[in-house]
Amino acid sequence: MCVCCSGVSDGAESGRDVGWGRVCVFLQRLGKKADSRSLSLAHCDLTATDLLELGATLLQFLPQLEELDVSWNELIGGCLRALTSHLQHVGGVRVLKLCSCRLNADDITALGGMVSSLPSLCVLDISSNPQLSQGVNGGGFMELASSLSHATSLTTLRLQACGLTEDSLDALGGTLHCFTSLRELDLSCNKSLSGGLDRLTLYLAHLTHLESLDLHMCCLTHADLEALSESVCVRHVTEQMFLCVSFTFSYMNVSCCLEMIHRKIMCVCVCVCVCVCVCVCVSALAVPSLRSVDVSWCKVVGGRLAQLLDALQPPVILELHLSSCELTTDDICNLVCRRGSLSSLRVLDLSYNGSAADEGWSALFAAGGLGSLEEVDLSLRPSTSAPCSAWLPALLCALPHLPALTHLALQRWTMSSHEREQLNHSLRKRSVRLECIAPLFPILLPDSPRESRVLLHCREREGERERERNYYFYVKV
Repeated sequence: MCVCCSGVSDGAESGRDVGWGRVCVFLQRLGKKADSRSLSLAHCDLTATDLLELGATLLQFLPQLEELDVSWNELIGGCLRALTSHLQHVGGVRVLKLCSCRLNADDITALGGMVSSLPSLCVLDISSNPQLSQGVNGGGFMELASSLSHATSLTTLRLQACGLTEDSLDALGGTLHCFTSLRELDLSCNKSLSGGLDRLTLYLAHLTHLESLDLHMCCLTHADLEALSESVCVRHVTEQMFLCVSFTFSYMNVSCCLEMIHRKIMCVCVCVCVCVCVCVCVSALAVPSLRSVDVSWCKVVGGRLAQLLDALQPPVILELHLSSCELTTDDICNLVCRRGSLSSLRVLDLSYNGSAADEGWSALFAAGGLGSLEEVDLSLRPSTSAPCSAWLPALLCALPHLPALTHLALQRWTMSSHEREQLNHSLRKRSVRLECIAPLFPILLPDSPRESRVLLHCREREGERERERNYYFYVKV
């Protein structure tokens, strides 16, 4: 009897080994590494045949799978059922991502039918599928929204750029009472929601654990923000809730609505549209509860940072994100002038602002008063580079007065080997993550009137490890 049982056990073990081998071969063909818990197949140009092989043959050998990502594979649109009909083999999946797969109505219907077979599903991301709610019966979205009522463990739902309409909000709102654990809801980049947000806000009171609501680039109207502000004021929200909105209407409307929202929400990201003056938009942010401000990629901030800083008068600002705002030297100096109000700042992101001159960066560090800073990012754009020799001494002098610093990003600023040695020496024996990679193209360093030294700074991979290396070449000029 024991011998027989042993034979059956050995056969099962052998079958699992063979199955795992098939999984490894499949992934190697796609340039991916095998992982029994996480299957990432994004950007793999998967075909319908690949999806069929994955669903019908391979999933049964991945019983411990927790994360499945097949995003950015547009060729699998129309045949998702080949995958969803076999997801019962991986019932422990917690994360499912299907972004930009050209999902059609049949795909969405199939996706809705399988939700009940994934009782542990926490994250569902089907963003960038513009056909999600098109066609009869909302392109299958109505059925999907109804099926999501079974996903009681859902904590994150991302529906960015899915062509959602006001009818979609009706369908989604009807199931919100089931999302008792939902913490993040992303409905951004759905312009057809404009004017109909009240169809969703009626149900937001059910989301008692909601921490992040993203509605940027939804063309929100005054009525939308009024509905949102009323919903926020009648429910118990978490103090750290993150709300991202964008707007194109007048100052008074923005002020009234955002002020009401701010009374209940501590952290708000305001994506300012380029057609609105910054001083008009941000004056609504002068509320005591504000802790984080992010106006990155807003080009109208450049030259007007003083107006934005004048509007920010709460006692404590912990995070300030000004990436790619076309800041000028005067903008950086204005930031220095308000050092007192930013004394508690922990995160300062000034990346992609190469238009500011050296004296601005020098003043930033020379003035002192930023002892609470934990993260600083001054990186340049990937396509640019510039020497930091003029302001690096000010940074080196300031580093001993930044005891909380854990992350310093100086990507694509160039420096000599001596300057790099000085920077490394200043950070020695400190737990600071330094990002300081020079551009991957030659930089001419004149050594004499008759020749120049070409420095190529790059990363090399040795097995599983990466290292930096400088290559020097001398050329006649």
